Amino acid sequence: MAAAALTAPAPRTGLLVVQPLRRKQCAGCRRGPLPLLVMEDAAPRCLDCADLGHLVFLPRGDTALTRRSREESGLSAVVIRFNRRKARYERQGVLVEEAALARAEERCLADAEVRRRRRIRDARRRAAQDERFAEAFAAEILRLLPGCPQDRARAIAAHASLRGSGRVGRSAAGRALSEGAVVSAVVASVRHLDTPYDRLLMSGVPRNEARRRIAAEVEARIRTWREEADRTA
Repeated sequence: MAAAALTAPAPRTGLLVVQPLRRKQCAGCRRGPLPLLVMEDAAPRCLDCADLGHLVFLPRGDTALTRRSREESGLSAVVIRFNRRKARYERQGVLVEEAALARAEERCLADAEVRRRRRIRDARRRAAQDERFAEAFAAEILRLLPGCPQDRARAIAAHASLRGSGRVGRSAAGRALSEGAVVSAVVASVRHLDTPYDRLLMSGVPRNEARRRIAAEVEARIRTWREEADRTA
């Protein structure tokens, strides 16, 4: 296995440079140990002797930067290292011209700025959509339950329709402003804010039992807010 690590595989995509597992000296200038080497005629050569000393190392990890660096670089090489456990060579990065790396970084930064601006635009668009939906949800609450205070209706709508919350306002029925979904959002608000429901839960009362105990209070509040429509009809 150690012998396999001494000879790099035949290049398939250009020049190959090896990160040696053992201390090696250049067969030409005798410098060492070499952090990187090129195998020529079965002998290790340092990057300077292989005419690659002016290149800079770019570790693997950023696919776009690597691709663009190689596109910009007139001369480049793939850096590999032998993995004893897997018995194969693995890519560690690339060597490219320093100026090419700088140009590639500028291109990637420009793309990052484009993505940043797109994210800002998308966030603003979603915020506007969410605001319009919350307004429509609040309006539907007031249509169904006109006795509900306007500020309370807006607060319920904002809570129920929060994007990514999984609450009833984000369900298919909620987005369709169905009466069942809208009233369910109001019931949930009344349960938590206008009854001792939360205190019952904190004292160890099972959820279903706690709901049973406060059901009459919830129904009375909803009925009061709904009957306002009959008085104003």
